[in-house]
Amino acid sequence: MKATLVLSFLLISWCVSAQFNHQDSLRGGYGPTRDWWDVTHYDLSVEFDLEKKEIKGKNVISIQSFSEYRMNEVHVVQKMQIDLQDPMILDKIELGGTAIDMKTVKKDGNAYIFDPGHLRSDTTYKLTVYYHGSPHVAKNAPWDGGIIWTQDQNGNPWTTIACQGFGASSWYPCKDSQYDEPDSASMHFTVPDKLVCVSNGVFMGKKELPGNKAEYSWKVSNPINTYNIIPYIGDYVNIHEHYNGEKGTLELDYWVIRGNEEKAKKQFQDAPRTLEALEYWFGPYPFYEDGYKLVESPHLGMEHQSAVAYGNKYQNGYRGTDLSGTGEGLKWDFIIVHESGHEWFGNNVTSQDIADMWIHESFTNYSETLFMDYWFGKESANKYVCGLRKNIENDKPIIGPYGVNTEGSGDMYYKGSNMLHTIRQIVNNDSLFRDVLRDINETFWHQTVSTQMIEEFMSSMLNLDLSKTFDQYLRTKQIPTLELSYSDTKIKYRWSNCIKGFNMPVQLGGQRLYPTTKWQTFTVEDYKHFCPNEQLYINYVIKQSKSFKQNANNFAVDFSCLKNITQANGKK
Repeated sequence: MKATLVLSFLLISWCVSAQFNHQDSLRGGYGPTRDWWDVTHYDLSVEFDLEKKEIKGKNVISIQSFSEYRMNEVHVVQKMQIDLQDPMILDKIELGGTAIDMKTVKKDGNAYIFDPGHLRSDTTYKLTVYYHGSPHVAKNAPWDGGIIWTQDQNGNPWTTIACQGFGASSWYPCKDSQYDEPDSASMHFTVPDKLVCVSNGVFMGKKELPGNKAEYSWKVSNPINTYNIIPYIGDYVNIHEHYNGEKGTLELDYWVIRGNEEKAKKQFQDAPRTLEALEYWFGPYPFYEDGYKLVESPHLGMEHQSAVAYGNKYQNGYRGTDLSGTGEGLKWDFIIVHESGHEWFGNNVTSQDIADMWIHESFTNYSETLFMDYWFGKESANKYVCGLRKNIENDKPIIGPYGVNTEGSGDMYYKGSNMLHTIRQIVNNDSLFRDVLRDINETFWHQTVSTQMIEEFMSSMLNLDLSKTFDQYLRTKQIPTLELSYSDTKIKYRWSNCIKGFNMPVQLGGQRLYPTTKWQTFTVEDYKHFCPNEQLYINYVIKQSKSFKQNANNFAVDFSCLKNITQANGKK
């Protein structure tokens, strides 16, 4: 898919920093071996040898150039990069049916660089890459990435892959960048005929092959990120139902290991509930043509588009625990809600660079709160999202370095969702906030985006300059502090522990304030019902003048609602 053109992302240099090497730049950058051609379709054929733990196959990549390139003309030789990680072996490359001389193909670590010759801009070319090998084995999927060779509870073979961040090129040749998604994809997986292979999109058929093998074919009609194309091989049983959503009837398929059918029928009731809640907040499910699947996996979970990996062992919460520590997270299945939320943020709207993964994880983490808001009410939702703050480390900025395939802080989950929750509070209009979330998904439907695009879009839609707010929460590890100083009739206020020019507005006791780093003052008639907003992810420092008296005229200032107020006099 031809990515939306941008911005600061494309302005980065090919080599970014001394702490990263050439291979990091090859994987994470979008330079002269990638930026002139567009992937339109993957047609992937792979045979899995479960006994030898090997695979072999080919990827037919349909490509188009953005403009014509001619070899050796005007002293320009255009190069093309295909990614395939060691220990996988690239055997042969064909372009338009003609073999590329492998002696001219340069292996540069996990990338293969070659000269494609003359490519016309009005022509689609088929680049076929043949390969084989034993893929890297995941030690702790889905966090470290790689293939998983294991067995189910019945002793049958069970194989899948989780490769987000680690890269789809760990098991098949591709243009391994989030910036460029194929507009569609076809997958053909050959496996032992006693097993089933489930993948993304719509099932296109099963073909019996010699040697007790079978080929399962699947097709995705929408753009899809390379790390989302995944096979699940096992002794699967299908449970099918329908969901009547915003765009009509959506096919729901649950693929579970034989023997788990009854548990799945009960637990997976959270799937249509999740779709209903998130369609309300985010807009229509983005992949009606490809259906929605939950596929039981030997690892915890992953947002594989239209084929969500589920490994939460049929229990509520996150592996049976509540990440918020409030009890609210035990009312629903974390993996179903969270990974399904990625269908909107991650799969529909995709970050061009992994450095901007907060776009995936912050919005999706907040989808848990929105799910709770829809089904259990705002009080439970607020309690949940505020409870997540105990997991925030503030170790480094949420946005990582660009162009080197590196994420920022894991705070993109809990801190990122609390940043969005804070923005929701300062907007103070849930209808408008919901419109913005839906409009993001509609405007950037099936596109790749940058942080700057999301920041500017939200500021424009909300008619609110959020640039300093995003800078503060995404690009520093400082939590802004609102200092409040009380006298009998006045309250002084200012921001501290913040970036220069920080100007995030706040609602305090029904009063709209616009603090800066300089002291400002407003007058109050009384303090009845006045309490700083605990839903804001900020710190408070509170001073009370000696003349300030809590009496029947000005009422008590009740700060018990706040969990982390630091008062100058040391009292809570």
